[in-house]
Amino acid sequence: MLARFLIMKQYLEIGKINNTHALRGELKLEMWCDGIDYLKQLERVYLDSKGEQELTLVSVRPQKNIAIIKLAEITTVEEAEKLKGRVLYCNRDDAQIDDGAYYIADLIGCYVVDADTDEEYGRITDVMNYGSCDIYDVENDGKHVLIPAIPDVIAEINTEYQVVKIKPMKGLFDEN
Repeated sequence: MLARFLIMKQYLEIGKINNTHALRGELKLEMWCDGIDYLKQLERVYLDSKGEQELTLVSVRPQKNIAIIKLAEITTVEEAEKLKGRVLYCNRDDAQIDDGAYYIADLIGCYVVDADTDEEYGRITDVMNYGSCDIYDVENDGKHVLIPAIPDVIAEINTEYQVVKIKPMKGLFDEN
C-alpha cells in the first residue's frame, strides 16, 4: 500500500450560531464539538476556516443541548444578530483531546483496510454517533457500509497516514 499523508485542517468547526441570547450580545451555539468542556478550553474562536477573523471567548455555559457563549467583541443584541447562521472555528492547537480520541475532520477521508490482509474497503465519508459508539460510514464504488468504531473491530487508527485498520465482523462486507 502506498503511503498517504493527510494535511490536517488547522481550524476546526466547533458549532453554528443559531440565535442571540438576551440583550448584551450573548449567542446560542449549536455545538458540533464534544461539548461544553471542550469549549471552555478555548480563549479564541474564529469566524473563518483560516483563522483570520479572531474573536475572544469570554464565557461559555450550557443551556439544554446548546451553549450560551459571550464574545468580547460583541456587546449588543444588534451585533449578535449579524452572526446568526455563522459557523465558529477553533485552532486545533488551542484545545486538547483525550488520548485515543480523534477529530472527525481527521478521520474523514481515511482509507479503511483489513488489518490482516491489507484489503482496502473504501474511505470514511462520515462519522455518526447514535449513543453507544461512533459509526464510520465507509464508501467504496458508491456502496456504503456502516462500521462500528468499537475495539473488537478497530485495530488501529493512523490519521497521519490516513489509514484505519479493521478486523471486519462476520457479514460486514459479505455481498449475500
